[in-house]
Amino acid sequence: MKKTFRDLLIRNQWLKWVPNALTLGNSLCGFAAILFTLQVYEKMMYRDGAEGIEKIFMVSALMIIFAMVFDAFDGYAARLLNAASVHGIQMDSLADMVTFGVAPATVVAVMAHSLNHLRPTQFTQVWCLCAIYIGCAALRLAKYNVHAMLEKKSSEKFSGLPSPGAAAAICSVIIFYAVEKSDSEAMHRLISFLPYYAAILGFLMVSVIPYQHFGKWIFSIPRHKKRLLIVLIVLGATCFEPAWVALLLINGYVIWAPLATLAAKIGLLKSPSDANI
Repeated sequence: MKKTFRDLLIRNQWLKWVPNALTLGNSLCGFAAILFTLQVYEKMMYRDGAEGIEKIFMVSALMIIFAMVFDAFDGYAARLLNAASVHGIQMDSLADMVTFGVAPATVVAVMAHSLNHLRPTQFTQVWCLCAIYIGCAALRLAKYNVHAMLEKKSSEKFSGLPSPGAAAAICSVIIFYAVEKSDSEAMHRLISFLPYYAAILGFLMVSVIPYQHFGKWIFSIPRHKKRLLIVLIVLGATCFEPAWVALLLINGYVIWAPLATLAAKIGLLKSPSDANI
């Protein structure tokens, strides 16, 4: 079987371009999310004001979420097709910077500006908070590149929040707002807090807090019946309240690691195992 697969790769060298094509798909989703978000200003200036702009933000967030499919499979495809290379590592990080760095920060900044009608001084504050997120994403991805080129042993955990996880946390809040849109004070406070949350996520990306490698966790499901049961329960709950489930699960993933680390330091939990980048 393995020999047949190797022969297939030898006869079809173009297959080794599949991982790069998936990485390009990742970056194009991020680029599309940025362009789609900027339509908000056109809608507000030339059409019917702010009515319905939450749908634009939701579509942009969904584009970023969809990019995670490409991001999850480009590395897997590279290993499967024996096409891993330094060039691919660099491409992956550049694509992640666009999709999980620049795109979420752009959506947050435009969202805060358009929905809260910020004054110039307030928008400068939002800009700075989003700049923290982008800067930390760049530092995080540069650290990943260095680690990958040194070829350290892989682990079940990341050191710091991975950039797709940070982007997913932002997108979950945006999608929740779009689906559950209301004029309640709590919803306005949620959107007002989003730039600050983005900055917090940025700091978590460059922290040394161990986070579960979600990709490896997913691919290990066939070997763990308990994990399969958890996934089935989550999928069932998602059918009824997708926005709520996504919000709670993704942000629970973000928040649980710092809480677990703190609990381990004070002796309430067993210390997490050594983390990889």
